Amino acid sequence: MSKLAIIGGTGLAHLSNLTIINKQMIHTPYGAVSAPLITGELCSESVVFLARHGHGHTIPPHKINYQANIWALKSLGVEQIIAVAAVGGITAKMSPKTIVIPDQLIDYTYGREHTFYSDDFSPDRHIDFTHPYNTRLRKAMISASSAANCNIVDSGVYAATQGPRLETAAEINKLERDGCDIVGMTGMPEAALARELEMDYATCAVIANWGAGRCNDNITMEEIERNLVDGMQSVRDLIEKTLPLVL
Repeated sequence: MSKLAIIGGTGLAHLSNLTIINKQMIHTPYGAVSAPLITGELCSESVVFLARHGHGHTIPPHKINYQANIWALKSLGVEQIIAVAAVGGITAKMSPKTIVIPDQLIDYTYGREHTFYSDDFSPDRHIDFTHPYNTRLRKAMISASSAANCNIVDSGVYAATQGPRLETAAEINKLERDGCDIVGMTGMPEAALARELEMDYATCAVIANWGAGRCNDNITMEEIERNLVDGMQSVRDLIEKTLPLVL
């Protein structure tokens, strides 16, 4: 089966059970990647890991070089990606610590380079993005949730916002009216760039907090970090149970 990469977001800067075989910085036509690409073995399966926000979480969402990251993974032979993301919950069932496997997204970002073909465009470069997440990878994670003892929500609409600030209460209300269930800052253009390079891509989202105005308290980083401790451990378990289904 094809090589798989895991992109770690906020709260998942490393994989604790990963046996590291190699670390390398990849030079790309699009500039520097976020961090060294780590090749290793996880549950006896070969995977590549990339920390999306860099070492020490120093790269904000709107400054991530998504083109370089995706191109570098492709250059290593990666054909499928599980992208882990910390998000906010909007609708009632999207409570903190919940794991969501979204099936749709709406892009609200701006000023990010969304394609590899800005300077080399032709009519055949229009990708079909009807279903932004790969069905096979999504089904594998959903199937693995029982073995991983994870309670998940198996669908939802991901709102990709610009960041790095969190949203206003009015913005969260608008996102809900638009049909969004969760909100994050890194879902695009990552998913579209992977599609352009014909890489299967799916997101595993951990709800770190309620969206603005969905609870009585202000959102704090202490709350987010506390919820991610438990949530990301569930994600690690889920990924380990998913690997045999996709590799």
